[in-house]
Amino acid sequence: MTDAALAVPPSSSLISRGLLYGFIGVAIFGGSLPATRAAVLGLDPWFVSAARAVGAAVLGGLWLMVMRPALPARRDWLGLAIVGACVVIAFPVFTGLALQFVPASHGILFVGLMPLATCLVGALIGTVRPRRAFWPWAVFGAVTVAGYAVYEGGGRFGAADLLMVGAVIATGIGYAEGARLSHHMAPAAVISWALVVCLPLSLPAMVMTWPAAPELVPASAWIGLCYVTLFSMFIGFLFWYRGLVLGGTARVSQIQLFQPFIGLGLAAVFLGEEVGWSLLLGSVMVTISVARARRYA
Repeated sequence: MTDAALAVPPSSSLISRGLLYGFIGVAIFGGSLPATRAAVLGLDPWFVSAARAVGAAVLGGLWLMVMRPALPARRDWLGLAIVGACVVIAFPVFTGLALQFVPASHGILFVGLMPLATCLVGALIGTVRPRRAFWPWAVFGAVTVAGYAVYEGGGRFGAADLLMVGAVIATGIGYAEGARLSHHMAPAAVISWALVVCLPLSLPAMVMTWPAAPELVPASAWIGLCYVTLFSMFIGFLFWYRGLVLGGTARVSQIQLFQPFIGLGLAAVFLGEEVGWSLLLGSVMVTISVARARRYA
């Protein structure tokens, strides 16, 4: 796709398709933290992080062998390494470690900040140019999440909260860089190459952290691992990056506003977690702040 083509505003049909793809991706990602929580309750979080990356790399490698896309340009390898480091390694590791100590519903509130993180990184790399009014709403969203974390933590910001902050920052970088690459690479190629690039790290890590007694691991943990491997690490990105390209990063990324509520519902249904008034209030406030911030992105 040429720079001239990118300058043409997308048609209404492309926008509609982009929004549909984006919503499917967000619905898939909404199950990521509940599935990760289920996995780390029975498996080592380092193993979960490595195994999901290896399994998704196998899928990505199969896609590359079947579709045979052109090799990435030399200038794109650094971007692919950044995507891999952020969404293949950093996000799974940070969330896996954090969800050992806090319920998925606690971590999901942090996920509500991902659109802001994506926009902030987009501003840094020049794909998004937010107006001045964007920044107060971005700060309001961040303060809301920090206030909730301190309230739930009995007056302190815990280690799990810091890990979730790291996960949000990593995801924002990975989403923004992946969207940039997807303008001239197939979205499936972006995530597939990012997964393959990380394989020299993820495969040895998986072998070294393999559970000593796999037969004793509860089925729920394996199901959670399968979900984050198949859907969160691969299929979800196919829909998400495609949606960002077709509908525009600023427009489609607003759909992430639904992700916390999807995740909260899944955590309540499948993990039996209690969704209290403070969590719902915090989610609503974050959603409002992100919606207003996106308006000025």
